[in-house]
Amino acid sequence: MQSVKFDWARMKNIQKIHRLLYALGLGPLVGKIILLLTTTGRKSGRERVTPLQYEEIDGLYYLGAARGLRADWVRNIQACPQVEVRVGARHFHGIAEVVNDPAKFADFMEVRLERHPRMIGFIMEKAHGLPRHPSREQLEGLAANEAMVVVHPVKV
Repeated sequence: MQSVKFDWARMKNIQKIHRLLYALGLGPLVGKIILLLTTTGRKSGRERVTPLQYEEIDGLYYLGAARGLRADWVRNIQACPQVEVRVGARHFHGIAEVVNDPAKFADFMEVRLERHPRMIGFIMEKAHGLPRHPSREQLEGLAANEAMVVVHPVKV
């Protein structure tokens, strides 16, 4: 697999825009592909809000972490799995689970590719150096460097 340098500073700026759009009341529009995940900082104990792309599958929310287990929000979940989610106009509490199974990660990516072929295909090509329609084996290979989180909504 070809190594491609991803512009994380640019991603931080895009995340700021997503948070602003939610703050302006545009959550129902942005919430079709972006949710706001609130975790508890593993060191500070403070709330940390991260905008993330997601897929809702059978009432669960699946999140991919391109930085894998190095992503701050994933490390926060490992320390404290209780999270809050704002998706569109909905807001709920949940328990987040980090999933390391390459087959489950590939299942998630196949759903993403089916639902958003142009956007995810572009990401496969530009961020991962893979073809726009990667094989199952290539998707399972991504799991070695990425992580997947499943949020289970809970009733409060």
